[in-house]
Amino acid sequence: MDNELILKNRLKEARSETGISQGELAALVGVSRQTISYIETGQFNPTAKLALLLCIALDKKFEELFYFEP
Repeated sequence: MDNELILKNRLKEARSETGISQGELAALVGVSRQTISYIETGQFNPTAKLALLLCIALDKKFEELFYFEP
């Protein structure tokens, strides 16, 4: 496949809208603050379970937080 899709996210923007810190979000979903930072900067792709927990914690639909880019 020539066009590899890259998973991107709007986690930082959604987190900022709610006024929640990386540490607070991390505690809500059971990961480290560093993991949240890695997800926000695209250095780490969350598992399906973690992605859904993030959606629940931020009250967002999956497609509002995550999207693919060629």
